Amino acid sequence: MSALNPGTKAPQFELLTMTGLQFSLQDALTRGPLIAVFFKVSCPVCQYALPFYDRLCKAYGLDRPNIIAVSQNEKNDTADFVKKFGLTFPVLLEDTKRYAVSNAYGLTTVPTAFWISGDGEIEVTSVGWVRKDFEEIARKTAPVTTRPTQPIFQPNEQIPEFRAG
Repeated sequence: MSALNPGTKAPQFELLTMTGLQFSLQDALTRGPLIAVFFKVSCPVCQYALPFYDRLCKAYGLDRPNIIAVSQNEKNDTADFVKKFGLTFPVLLEDTKRYAVSNAYGLTTVPTAFWISGDGEIEVTSVGWVRKDFEEIARKTAPVTTRPTQPIFQPNEQIPEFRAG
């Protein structure tokens, strides 16, 4: 797999949000588990997957569990992506000269999503679009919130099992 495996401690990081606020993984994990999705604006699979993570965010509330995306692009391109795909959760900006956070997480492919437990352990790693991984993340989300399990996919949608990133 081209990313950190489940059972690995998530590397700590701090990045700026699109709004210029400082985000700290360590601080976020004090509020519970976190879903982190790394993406690139030009990636067709990212364009497909990120709106589903936004649905997950909306289904369970904006603050719990924490859902963030880490953009591997410049701020202006990222802002266009966020607007085009209607993302409502926080988007962080990776350093596009060093990619220190992406490298710390062992990324070679986007999208890559991680479910990180409150104690900082990676419990799910999903590289590309893997429907069963997304469904596992959704299943883990419900018990963390006070909301009952919510449907993320619509009955008439044709959702592929896999799309390589």
